[in-house]
Amino acid sequence: MIRIFNHYVRLPFLLLGMAEFVICFAALNAAVFLRFAGTLSADETGIAHPHALGLLFAGVMVTAMIAMGMYQAQSRGGASSTVLRLGLSFAFGGAFLILVFYFLPSLYLGRGVLVLAAVIAFFVIGTLRPVFFSALDENLLKRRVLIYGAGKRASMITRFLRRKTDRRSFNIVGFVHIEGQSDAVAPEKILHVDGSLRRLVERRGVDEIVVAIDDRRKAFPVETLLDCKMSGVDVIDIQTFFERETGKIELELLQTSWLVYSDGFRQNLLRDAIKRLFDIAASSLFLFFTWPVLALTALAIKLEDGWDAPLFYSQERVGLGGKTYHVHKVRSMRTDAEKHGAVWATKDDNRVTRVGAFIRKTRIDEIPQIWNVLRGDMSFVGPRPERPQFVERLCEIIPHYAERHRVKPGITGWAQLLYPYGSSEHDALQKQKYDLYYTKNCSLILDILILVQTVEVVIFGKGAR
Repeated sequence: MIRIFNHYVRLPFLLLGMAEFVICFAALNAAVFLRFAGTLSADETGIAHPHALGLLFAGVMVTAMIAMGMYQAQSRGGASSTVLRLGLSFAFGGAFLILVFYFLPSLYLGRGVLVLAAVIAFFVIGTLRPVFFSALDENLLKRRVLIYGAGKRASMITRFLRRKTDRRSFNIVGFVHIEGQSDAVAPEKILHVDGSLRRLVERRGVDEIVVAIDDRRKAFPVETLLDCKMSGVDVIDIQTFFERETGKIELELLQTSWLVYSDGFRQNLLRDAIKRLFDIAASSLFLFFTWPVLALTALAIKLEDGWDAPLFYSQERVGLGGKTYHVHKVRSMRTDAEKHGAVWATKDDNRVTRVGAFIRKTRIDEIPQIWNVLRGDMSFVGPRPERPQFVERLCEIIPHYAERHRVKPGITGWAQLLYPYGSSEHDALQKQKYDLYYTKNCSLILDILILVQTVEVVIFGKGAR
């Protein structure tokens, strides 16, 4: 794991992305070489800058693969899913490049070269990825982690990180029994320190110690852990471990003191100014290109519900600093959907119209929120805003729920990428783990990553109801 602008990135996947960038670059140059009988000369091929075009091709294709979720460590899709996502990546990447070449004819690249480059890169990457994941799942490439504790807090690792995909970056050596504290993990996984902890660490080849003691008030082993730290072994607490491995903050483990002393929650005026400029430019451009979609949607709603039926609806939501504003959406439910008051949306909600089901699945109903972004009520990226009626209750039952209002709410967000659509208080609690992570670690890089990966959410309909 490495940390880039506060966000944790898995080094193997970063290296995979770099390797696939090189493959795409080489594939385009190979395609030019093969297509024009062994020459890269601009005079003979008519292609002015093959190496520059190779960089463009590689950048677009890797970005498309990020958008299709191909660098997510928790992905559990098999070979068919990989082939589908890779094929879609090259299809969308190729379509984008065709538009670029149309508007910038000086960047001439024949269709034959583009198709040949895509075919070469597709098969090379398709061959590389099974080898990569096979090597990644071998314990030889993982950090060897010792959990210092075997009680309730330590057992959360076995409960929440039990799948192979959850443990792609680490291998648990064992759990250390703490004298005077009860154990909650399987007996065969528990280790007893015979002598010093440092000797156990050296004998087992431990790279990192995760401190997961239930009660730190009882003789916390500062000197013992310091001895290991000074011997070159990393020592972190279990909350930081979960934050790094899962991209969320576990509320069951959360102590206010951890939020006080940990990195994050920094205010950055330059970042906020750049983000605001991006929101204004992007929302203006987005509204310009999506008005035909809104026009067709309006016609479909009128045909289904009648010419007097309203097209839009507004709801009060809680935004930055706890202030309320009105969010605008295309109406996807019956006009009497909330005649008995505000309620959570549910799966297969019978209040959703036929047109509404489609526009919710494709996120067309969210387009009018671009106006909220343009006005400054929202941003493209941030925690999804909730209604005041729900926020009041959620602040009572979810720890630090109000902290999500430290940043502007967004149309898409970290929780929307990693957790399904929320339709209950339990879902709100689970989403808060991701929203708190975003609030703590937000940066322009993380915003760009979320925006790019939102494409996968829209295409595959993840979390739509």
